[in-house]
Amino acid sequence: MSKSIKKVLIISPNFPPVNAADMHRVRQSIGYFAEMGWESTVIAVQPEFVEMSTDPLLLDTLPANAEILRIPAWLATKTRKFGLGNIGYRSLSAYYKTGSKLLKTEKYELVYFSTTAFPVMVLGRIWKKRFGVPYIIDMQDPWRNDFYLDKPKNERPPKFRMAYFMDKHMEAWAMRKVDGIVSVSEGYPKTLMERYPNIKPEMCRVIPFGGASIDFQVLENAKLQNRLFTKDDGNINLVYIGRGGHDMNLAVSSIFSGLKKGVDENPNLFGKIKMYFVGTSYAADGKGLKTIEPVAARYGVESQVTEITDRLPYFEALQVLKDADVLVIPGSTDTNYTASKLYPYILANKPLLAVFNENSSVVEILSKTQAGECVTFKNSDEPEVCGTKVYNELSRLLSKLPFTPDTSWNEFEPYSAREAARRQVEFFNKIASP
Repeated sequence: MSKSIKKVLIISPNFPPVNAADMHRVRQSIGYFAEMGWESTVIAVQPEFVEMSTDPLLLDTLPANAEILRIPAWLATKTRKFGLGNIGYRSLSAYYKTGSKLLKTEKYELVYFSTTAFPVMVLGRIWKKRFGVPYIIDMQDPWRNDFYLDKPKNERPPKFRMAYFMDKHMEAWAMRKVDGIVSVSEGYPKTLMERYPNIKPEMCRVIPFGGASIDFQVLENAKLQNRLFTKDDGNINLVYIGRGGHDMNLAVSSIFSGLKKGVDENPNLFGKIKMYFVGTSYAADGKGLKTIEPVAARYGVESQVTEITDRLPYFEALQVLKDADVLVIPGSTDTNYTASKLYPYILANKPLLAVFNENSSVVEILSKTQAGECVTFKNSDEPEVCGTKVYNELSRLLSKLPFTPDTSWNEFEPYSAREAARRQVEFFNKIASP
C-alpha cells in the first residue's frame, strides 16, 4: 500500500440494501474517498436486524471493491420490552467488539460516525482513549433534541422523556472529546459549541448531502413501475416523498390552504390535483401515525390527499418523482432543518415547489440553481397568508405544464456527491494530521 493512502473506519449501521435516509452520505462518498487518498472500511448492521425496508438496487451504486463488514445486533423484539428499540443501542456491543479488533490490528487514521443511530457514537471516545485514533461525528439530525421540550405531550415523539434523558447524557459524553463535527446545517455546530466549550469553530464543517447522478442512471436501467398512480392518468399528480411531523404543520397547512383556495376559485384546474405524501414516518412499516391527512381534513381537501407513512424502496421513490407532474417539499419550523432529499428532487428535473422557512439553506440553493420555486415563511406567519402565496405560485406552475425546469447545472455542481466527498476528505486530512 502506498504511504500516501490513509484509512478511515466508518460507522454506518443503516447501510445498503437498507433503505434509510442517514446512509446516503457514506453511500455516495466512499467511491470518491478512494480516488482522493482515503481507503474506507464501513461497519454496518446486517439488514435482517434493521427494522427498515430494503432496496437491493442500492447495492448497484456502491463501488465494486467497497470493504463493508456486516455485524449482528440484538433483536428488537427482545430489547423493546426494555424500551430499547433503537438500532444504535441494539448494535452497540457488536460495534465495540468489531471496531476494537480492527483498530487493534490495523492502522486507521480516523473513525467517522455517519448515522442517526446516535448511541454508537459514544464508542468514539472509548476508542480514542484505547487506540489514540481521532473521531469525527456527522450530525445529520439533532441527537439531544430540545425542540420538543416546550411542546404538548401529543406532539412529542413516543417515550420522549426517557429518550431525551439518555440522549442528553450520551451526547455530552461523546462530544466532550470529539475531534471534528460534520453537519448538514450551520445550526447544529452552533448549538454544540454553545453546549460544549471544547468544540471550536475550526473543528466544524457544514457539508450538506450531495446529489448523486448515478442514482438516476441506475433508475433508467431498472425500468421500475410506479405503484401509486398512472402517469398521464388525467390528474395533476403532486408528490412529496419524505418525513412528516408536527414541525412541518405550518408548511403543510400553507400548502393545503393554497389548494383549498385554488379549488374554490379555479375548480376546473385545481380539482384535478391529487397530492401524495409518502414515507412520512420513521416507524416500522404499518406502524406509522399519519400527520399529513389530518391537516388536509381541516382544510376540507382530504379527498385530494393521500398519505402513506411507509417508506418506498429508494429507487421506486425516485421513479415516483420522475412520474410526478409537480414535486412539492414542505419545510420545518426548525430553522436548522435542511431537506437532504432536495438534491434528488432537483436531479429528477421536474417542476418543483418548496415551502420553507426563510432562513433555510433550501431557499438559497433553489435560488442559485433555478431548479424550482420557493415560497418562504416566518414561523409567526398564519397559514392562510402563506397559503395565498402557495396558491399564486402553484397557479403559475400549473399554467405552464408540462415543462422542464431551466436548471443551472453549473450552479448545482457545488452540491454534487463528488464535491461533498472532496470537502469531507479535506476535513479528514485536517483532523488526522498530527
